[in-house]
Amino acid sequence: MKIALIAHDQKKKDLIHFVTAYKPVFSEHDLYATGTTGSKIHEATGLSIHCFQSGPLGGDQQIGAMIADNSLDIVIFFRDPLTAQPHEPDVSALLRLCDVYQIPLATNLAAAEVMIHGLERGDFHWREILKKSKKQG
Repeated sequence: MKIALIAHDQKKKDLIHFVTAYKPVFSEHDLYATGTTGSKIHEATGLSIHCFQSGPLGGDQQIGAMIADNSLDIVIFFRDPLTAQPHEPDVSALLRLCDVYQIPLATNLAAAEVMIHGLERGDFHWREILKKSKKQG
């Protein structure tokens, strides 16, 4: 599975702790992240992560392009709902694309916890089946 990891500044530590706690699960998947978040996760865990630009510099849009291209399976985006973001239109567009393309999206620790346990159990196997059927049809 291809998983995107994104976090607003005030939530980066939470995402780093989360990925560290579930490192064995994440190590079995292809990871993508916005620049600063990905770099910090890599430093803390040693996991291989493809880093895009930082969110405000286009990273959210780069991940959105992967979604629109059906090249991403899961998005974990720890958002800070209490701080205004200068790139809020990009954030909104990314969330909308997840809804349009049926990409599972966790925007907080509780939802990410449920999602990671589902990933461990193989609950997201339907994404791979859907991709294969679209390629054949």
